[in-house]
Amino acid sequence: MACPASPPQYQRNSIDTLETNVYGTVNFLKLAKLHNAKFLLTSTSEIYGDPKVSPQNESYWGNVNTLGPRSCYDEGKRCAETFTYEYHNNYNVDVRIARIFNTYGPKMNKDDGRVISNFINQAIRNEDITVYGSGTQTRCFCYIDDTVRGLIALMNMDKFDGAVNIGSTFMFTMFNVAEQIINLTGSKSSIIYKEGLVDDPTNRLPDIGKAKRLLDWAPTVEFIDGLNNTIEYYMLIL
Repeated sequence: MACPASPPQYQRNSIDTLETNVYGTVNFLKLAKLHNAKFLLTSTSEIYGDPKVSPQNESYWGNVNTLGPRSCYDEGKRCAETFTYEYHNNYNVDVRIARIFNTYGPKMNKDDGRVISNFINQAIRNEDITVYGSGTQTRCFCYIDDTVRGLIALMNMDKFDGAVNIGSTFMFTMFNVAEQIINLTGSKSSIIYKEGLVDDPTNRLPDIGKAKRLLDWAPTVEFIDGLNNTIEYYMLIL
């Protein structure tokens, strides 16, 4: 979890992002092998790129641009998954791979740069809420408590059984999210649109059937409840 996860953060130093994902993972795999420790790779839904199938299940190989502005993160995580898999195959390291979809909640860095933090910041300040592209691109947002439960359940699983999606199936467009945050904050903000970002995925929806089957896990926190908790936290720090 040492790598920045929002595009503005990980693109700021793309080489560092790539090295963190690859060399950082290898360093910890070596440590796990040395001490016979269990290893968790927190991978990402970004390994699916701009998916051509929806929902995305773990057998989908993805649609990723290797030469785009997001590739330092996307390809770094994909390479990290391969290293994790090979350390398991070659050295019998006890590994787990979680493909985490958008997670949010209290204590998110206010300057994180992802959609939830950006929209809440702008709404609280009654600033224009910036939506990139058409606003019809979709994301699914998983509350932090649910994500943590999923990771714990994955670590408690008897043995490695490939990557597992950890995410919510509550799907919203960027426009929907902006509207909800304006309503919940009582903001006077307006929604404005700017040019879409390069390689920004048009949709993101996890198939969590594997997590339900293997981990007896599914998210339970409703999006509006999670948003209220997150907004309350931001009200205190802004």
